[in-house]
Amino acid sequence: MFDSSLSLTLYSLSRLSYHRHVKVLTSAQMREVDRLTTERYGIPGLQLMENAAIAVVDSIEKRLGGLQGKRGIVLCGKGNNGGDGAAAARHLHLRGARIDLILLGKLEDTRGDAHRNFELVQAISSEQGDRFILVEAHGDQEFGRIAGPELPGDKPDGVNYDFALDAIFGTGLARPASGLFERAIDFLMKLRSAGTPVIAVDIPSGLASDSSDLIGPAVQADLTVTFTAPKPANVLPPACHCGGDLVVSSIGSPDDLINEAGSGLNLVDPQMIRAWLSRSRRGPDANKGDVGKVLIVAGSRGKTGAACLSGLGALRSGTGLVTVATAASSQPVVASQLAVECMTEPLRETESGSVSLDALGSVIELANQRDVLAIGPGLGASSDSTREFVRGVVLNRSVPAVLDADGLNSLAPWDKSLKGTPDLPMILTPHPGEMARLAGETIPHVVSRRVEIARRFAVQHSVIVVLKGSRTTIAATDGQVYINPTGNSGMATGGTGDVLTGIVAGLLAQKPDDPLGATIAAVYIHGLAGDIAARRLGTRAMIASDIIAALGEAFIQAGGEQERPIQRYLTR
Repeated sequence: MFDSSLSLTLYSLSRLSYHRHVKVLTSAQMREVDRLTTERYGIPGLQLMENAAIAVVDSIEKRLGGLQGKRGIVLCGKGNNGGDGAAAARHLHLRGARIDLILLGKLEDTRGDAHRNFELVQAISSEQGDRFILVEAHGDQEFGRIAGPELPGDKPDGVNYDFALDAIFGTGLARPASGLFERAIDFLMKLRSAGTPVIAVDIPSGLASDSSDLIGPAVQADLTVTFTAPKPANVLPPACHCGGDLVVSSIGSPDDLINEAGSGLNLVDPQMIRAWLSRSRRGPDANKGDVGKVLIVAGSRGKTGAACLSGLGALRSGTGLVTVATAASSQPVVASQLAVECMTEPLRETESGSVSLDALGSVIELANQRDVLAIGPGLGASSDSTREFVRGVVLNRSVPAVLDADGLNSLAPWDKSLKGTPDLPMILTPHPGEMARLAGETIPHVVSRRVEIARRFAVQHSVIVVLKGSRTTIAATDGQVYINPTGNSGMATGGTGDVLTGIVAGLLAQKPDDPLGATIAAVYIHGLAGDIAARRLGTRAMIASDIIAALGEAFIQAGGEQERPIQRYLTR
């Protein structure tokens, strides 16, 4: 059966060449890629369907630890997704599984490549009906009869299936499933609730592939095997949460067609992170000045924890020197709670204990001696003096800046005169509430249209936007958007954003010539550390400092450590 350990994100990217990122394609873009694959490269649709089926079967076999003697049920629609399912059923049978296949419709109503595959499974069923059963369900009531006594393994309280395959709908669904199809989806969910793992072909049935929204009843899969490229519903919440683990399989379409499709949406790939970390590694002769110096301006009276978490995040990201500058009355508290490896600086403050405008000159001087400035966590934004201070820092800085929390609140609504440049990039890390204040939007609109809003803001103001939340979204100044796959609900707790601010600043300081790459890597590592912490503690008990404690393992897992062993002198 399936591995029951926490597996929040899994990719099996079976491409032959290295990819900087994985393009996410709409249904129209995917159809065009399929068409051009056949037209330009002579790969017929039937071959693509066969390759898709093999990819599904390979994934099931790997997940179950073998197929010999296993029993599965396959639900197929009449379209190409059903054709994929029929071809997969055939290969499952050839690898030793016993298969029950329900076609939701009449075989005579299927067309093209799908029809050919249904003819093949019909022939197998006729010859080997004890090992391969094919039945047709023409309507809702008939499905109810078929999904009863005729298939002895279908009852949740009867004989258990080892797996169920969802091949009902593909990428063409645009309206809620109803009637026969809704009943079939409900049937799969009853099987799943009884312990049968469900694998979805391309996309869980009931989802609209181009939408992040749930449009009606949908399959909740344990594993989704999608082809050529992920679709928006595979990667964007809440729809993506129906997919379980995600496998992206190449089935024959060349990479140039995928890249030519014109997609502005990307899924962050672990190989991308591994490559970035490799390029940012410190050399064997590096010293602390070579691997980056970070200044973090954070904290105020009663909000010293944010400053400490940011400082620790930066330090654990591998940067060489970290200084936390905070309000003078908070500095002793920060110094006592922060790691001894971090330095602190006191700043002039307001009567309420937040950093005042009078500190502007000293902060600019401190920043000029560093590689990166981060500003905002726990800073406070209620004082006019503090808000003017933040604006002054942003306008007068001479180093890249990471803005978070009250650094963003101090600048909301965003002034059009504030823009990043290639030499002085700005990285904004808002949660939905902060994004709403910056952009003059409502929080629900930000949540439901996160890609669109983050992209528009990034392009208009020449900044990198990290819109935090489920599937954190990174929008670049050129309009490309990157969806981060790591992280979990245990990170919905105070301080996790402060940790991210420190990691972004720390990685950027180590490779200041690639602010976008540093940001994407930081978001991925932050989420991965959260996943590691969740495996140790569960999502309910997690706190932000647990993410910091897991950062070392996250960097090792992501491939950021030196591959060659440390040289030692050995004696006999």
